[in-house]
Order: sequence, then structure tokens, then C-alpha cells
Amino acid sequence: MDFRPLGVDYSLKSSDSYQDVKLRLHHYLIDRIDIERVSVGDMGRNELSDFVLGKVSQYVAEHRLPVSRHEMENLSREMVDELTGYGPLEELIRDDRINDILVNGTRHIYVERAGILSKTDLRFIDDEHVLRVIRRILAPLGRRIDESSPMVDARLPDGSRVNAIIPPLALDGPCLSIRKFRKDPLQAGDLLAAGTYSEDMLTFLEHAVSKRCNVLISGGTGAGKTTMLNVLSRFISPYERLVTIEDAAELQLGHEHVVRLETRPPNVDGRGEVSARELMRNALRMRPDRVLLGEVRSVEVMDMLQAMNTGHDGCMSTVHANSPRDALLRLEMLAGFSGFQGQDVTLKNMIATALDLVIQVGRLSDGRRRVLAISEVLGVQDGRIVTNELFVYQPERKVFEATGLSPANPKLRLRDDDQAVKFHRSW
Repeated sequence: MDFRPLGVDYSLKSSDSYQDVKLRLHHYLIDRIDIERVSVGDMGRNELSDFVLGKVSQYVAEHRLPVSRHEMENLSREMVDELTGYGPLEELIRDDRINDILVNGTRHIYVERAGILSKTDLRFIDDEHVLRVIRRILAPLGRRIDESSPMVDARLPDGSRVNAIIPPLALDGPCLSIRKFRKDPLQAGDLLAAGTYSEDMLTFLEHAVSKRCNVLISGGTGAGKTTMLNVLSRFISPYERLVTIEDAAELQLGHEHVVRLETRPPNVDGRGEVSARELMRNALRMRPDRVLLGEVRSVEVMDMLQAMNTGHDGCMSTVHANSPRDALLRLEMLAGFSGFQGQDVTLKNMIATALDLVIQVGRLSDGRRRVLAISEVLGVQDGRIVTNELFVYQPERKVFEATGLSPANPKLRLRDDDQAVKFHRSW
């Protein structure tokens, strides 16, 4: 399967001679720009393209290079990308079919499409070339990366999330990861058509959100937690006020009344950090109807639980965990890190009364994403948090199944005559 952008000729990309030509041509262009005092920033892209094509043609003629017209145009376009964009990544960023771009040093660039990773034939010239692209990404954001600050999180103008890490921490050269931001966010119907969940599950989740249930979405990296949170947010009444809190703004809520908050890392002097916990506390003073915490990963867990337990119904968040059971255990662990001094049973009761649902999402080996389980959080019995598994995905038969158990929480019942189930599954 080919994951390379359409309309690009990669015939020479694997040869060192092509990269040598690019390197020499790049230095040649920089020299000509300095000599002729050309201001690249003042040129439009078409004007710059014409200028670069003329210089490339001149260079090819002077050095009698065996380069076809088509290859010369490719070189010109890549040189324009070098001057104004993100080098060899420019075409990948433009390609809407690609979800993730992963750069492992200079010679290994991978992309993900439809959940499957594939290596491209693209490569950088050298480590300095990778660093130059990373710094170009960071420049508009006022962020820096160097040996004293060798890793950074940032985002592109379109919202795509970027992580970079360089030597001495990265042993094989600078590494860059880009999680691309969809221009058209997936809708509930898109996930239904893709087989992410069943129609019954979608109906149940829409009902739960409309009844202001507190929801935790659990899953691994790339499992689709943020996508699921986006979809669920579209079931919220348009008359409600939402406040979102994220480390890197990714949520694309189809909602009019939203206040978006983003954490801030410390500056080079170690000052100015604004944590998710501080934003969570501030959000509660902003008269929210619901708070959506992009991911709970640290001490902000206590503020989230307290908000859910003090009248802020309908809150939602995500957590990294492999199962609903692990998700609840992780909340306990994070609460311990926050300095919680109470008894274990008190903390378990706080978690059990705060949460109504845990939705487990996962990515299968073929790249497809599925809702693996939907579990109701019932309470605490014999010192254990008790859950009621309502829906489950059977990977052997590739089907979704309702367990046949009715929710104990009246808000979760689709019909008033549903019989409440008593404690079903504990751990």
C-alpha cells in the first residue's frame, strides 16, 4: 500500500545523488539570495516559485546535470518548500489522507494512514536540516529547542500537535512527531459507518450525555479517545456553556458557547507555568455548565473529581488505560500523587460517586478503532469499586453485544420500566 502524496515523483528520492544535488542547490540558492539581496518574505509563492525555477534551471545548465524537466520542477518546488515551508514534510502535511508524520532522524520518515504505519522514500539532508524545520515550526510560537531545552510540545497553525526531541536525549538524531488536525472532524455517523460502535451503543451514549452523566473515556495512545470526546460533545444541548482544558488544544467541538483553555509550560527560566490543575480551579469560577478536561494525567484529578461531586454534572475527560478497571485504578494512583491524605475507601467512594460511565476504546491490529466496552460505575462494595458492563466488543466474532444488564442509574435507563441490576462485576 502506497502512502505517498499524490502528484509527487519519488523516482530519485532514494538515491544519494539526488540528495547531493538538493544540498548543493540549497546552498547555491542561499548564496544567490544573499548576492541579489532578494527578500523571500516579501515575495508571493508564485513569484518565489518563478525565481527559484529560474535559478534551478541556471544551476542545472551550468553544471550540465542529467535532470529532466519534470525532475527540475520537483527540485524547484522542494526548494520553495525549503525556503517557506517545512521541507520534505510539506507535501505530507498537505496530504489529508495522512494522520501522523513520524521523523526518526534524517533517513526515516514514516506516516500513518487508516491506522497503518508505512515508511516513505523521503529523507532530510542532515541533522541540521531536521533542526531547521523544527525551529521553523516553533518560531511563530515563541518556543525554542536546543541542548539546554532538548524537547518541546507545540502545534502547527492548523492545530496539528507537534512533539520534538533532539540530541543528546535522542541518540539517533532529531526526532519529530506530528499528529495532524482534521479540517473536518469526524461525526457520530462517520464512526458508526466505520464500525467503531453499534447503533444501540450510539443511542445509549447520546442518551447518557443528554442526561448529564459524567463520562471517562479510556484507551491507549492513538485509540481514538479525543475523537470519541468530540463526538460525545455534539450531543450536548446548544444552550449549555462549555469550558475545555487541554495541554495542546485538539478538541473540535461543534458547539457555539465554548471557552477553550490551554496549559502553559515554564519558560527558559523555569517560570510562568500554568498547570491543568490551576485551569481546572479557574474553570469552576467561569460559570460552566460542563467542564471537558482533555486528559487527566496528574494532580488535576482531585479537582476534576471534586467538580463532578459538587454539582457539575455532565463533565467528561479521557485517561490512558487498557481497560475500565485500569482506568479507575489509574485515577486512584493519580489521586495519591496529588497528596490525598484520606483513607482508601474514601477515595474509592469519591471516584464511584463522581463517575457514571467508563468508555473503553482501542485500536485493533489492523488499525481499525473500536469501542471495546461501556461500563457503568455503580459504587463501592466490600472496599471495591463495582462496575456493570453494559456493552462489549467480541473481537473473535467481530460483533458488539449488549450484556443484557440494565443500568442501575436511573439516568442511564432508556425506558422507565427497565429493571435496575444489582452489583454485577467488582474488582
